[in-house]
Amino acid sequence: MRYGTVLSGCFAERPNRFIALVDTAEGRQVCHVKNTGRCRELLVPGATVYLERAENPNRKTAYDLIAVEKGSLLINMDAQAPNRVFGEWAAVGGFLPDVITVHPEYTYGASRIDFCLDTSRGPHLVEVKGVTLEENRHACFPDAPTERGVKHIHELQKAVEQGLSATLFFVVQMPGMLDVSPNDATHPAFGAALRTAAAAGVQVRAFDCAVTPDSIAIHGEIPVIL
Repeated sequence: MRYGTVLSGCFAERPNRFIALVDTAEGRQVCHVKNTGRCRELLVPGATVYLERAENPNRKTAYDLIAVEKGSLLINMDAQAPNRVFGEWAAVGGFLPDVITVHPEYTYGASRIDFCLDTSRGPHLVEVKGVTLEENRHACFPDAPTERGVKHIHELQKAVEQGLSATLFFVVQMPGMLDVSPNDATHPAFGAALRTAAAAGVQVRAFDCAVTPDSIAIHGEIPVIL
């Protein structure tokens, strides 16, 4: 996926989880942060960030903050990007070669699962999780407790127990990661649920991404360490 007009800037502060102040060549911008996670290790004063100009000229914030440099690493932190990039990739057979139709926002049980892929072998449910947290090239998820994420894992496990195919899919929004694992220190219940679901037959896969200031694309599979 590609973004529109992108502007670089210097991150100044984040008054709340929705807003960031960024100094640019066009002056200080009040930006919408497209990620409500903590991102404390990313949005630090002085960090180089990238902003996409909003298409709606009447919007209160003229830009969305979509990416940040962490040292030499460029990280896409747009929370909407993982589903969009996975949907594009899945539609052309990147995830399953025999895909027929891709249904986003699929209601299953008590949850709305990100995707249901119709294939020649039957439906396949996919829940996508975007990953922006890393340390020494090891990525992990989540960066904050996510009860919603635990609920989704339980639904995937129920689907498998009822004879369907299901995958928890990590879109690692940066290149060059060695692996990804549950962040047990932040939310042990997520890791426990994921291990139980994997043992029950839920597939757990992860791909890193090629990232530029104005684009992100699924790149290559990396190991998931459970």
